Amino acid sequence: MKLLRYGAAGSEKPGLLDDNGHIRDLGGVVDDIGGQWLADLAWMRDVDIAGLPVVEEPQRLGPCVAGTGKFICIGLNFADHAAEAGLEVPPEPVIFMKATSAMSGPNDDIVIPKGSSATDWEVELGVVIGKHAKHVSQDEALDHVAGYCVVNDVSERDFQNKRSGQWTKGKSCDSFGPTGPWLVTRDEIADPQQLAMWLSVNGETMQNGSSATMVYGVAHLVSYLSQFMTLHPGDIVSTGTPPGVGQGLKPPRYLKPGDMVELGIEGLGSQRQSVRAHA
Repeated sequence: MKLLRYGAAGSEKPGLLDDNGHIRDLGGVVDDIGGQWLADLAWMRDVDIAGLPVVEEPQRLGPCVAGTGKFICIGLNFADHAAEAGLEVPPEPVIFMKATSAMSGPNDDIVIPKGSSATDWEVELGVVIGKHAKHVSQDEALDHVAGYCVVNDVSERDFQNKRSGQWTKGKSCDSFGPTGPWLVTRDEIADPQQLAMWLSVNGETMQNGSSATMVYGVAHLVSYLSQFMTLHPGDIVSTGTPPGVGQGLKPPRYLKPGDMVELGIEGLGSQRQSVRAHA
């Protein structure tokens, strides 16, 4: 099932995408797409999709998950991306956090923050946690996953690399976490390590990769993270990006007002963002 949230920012309603590409209102079934409703997806078995109201008017899509407590990112998780960054593949996953206030809808604008000259793009596979996970094995890990989504891990490289400290400051600006368009439940994705990933800027393909080249796969990451922190329903793990980011080009190329970014992952839908300057 493809679960989503639609409506004005801050007032999103729960919905799903039916087989004909129509949004159906889930408001009479669940409170929102998050928390307890992700911890136990048994409620989906009783949903009569054909009987749900169709949302007729065009609607903005919000982040596909509500109430995310942790937005955890994995760095340098594609060997070819690490190579373009001139860095070695790490012996263990690199973990950093993206502020949840950075989350935005999949088609909302990317806002270049004040003082930025190096705002970059990164298509990533997002893993949405369903059941609480603490000290789980790799064999158990996927049982704790509710589903998957597209994430654009927008990054300000100067904030990230030249301002000292951790990467979080270059990853957490407002609008730097487009998430969605929908949460595709785990049963619809046979193998999360076999998904094509792509991103273009102004129609030019910049990233064309696959989750098959991830150094640490989804099961490994969920298990690994659960050794350090309890993962809660609605937490998102953004699993790294393939090569083709602006920082890796020679010379580097970054986003500017008026650019159009489009990205997607096989089976998970696509995003489209206009870039504008900080007001």
